Amino acid sequence: MKSKKSRRPKEKEGEVESKLKVVYSDKDVVVMTAPNEEELKQILLDLLTEKPMNLKELHSKLSGIASEDKIRRALASLSESRHVTLLEDGRYAKLGTD
Repeated sequence: MKSKKSRRPKEKEGEVESKLKVVYSDKDVVVMTAPNEEELKQILLDLLTEKPMNLKELHSKLSGIASEDKIRRALASLSESRHVTLLEDGRYAKLGTD
């Protein structure tokens, strides 16, 4: 599965995109492979290291890279393995330190 994404000068977006393999690039567009499940989990953990976020915030940061459903499944898996927790206010937070 490939994801099309236009270049934007967003700092955090660039960090996420730097973890993905670029298949094609020109001045207007960058085409990257979508992250697999393990890569997505690591990206989510990296984002949640910065601050707790809700699903909407995470999906906004990963827009065009991963669907809301894939993000939700990855978060559920991370929650089951006790890497993240769901806070009372609906935000996800990373547990412990690496």
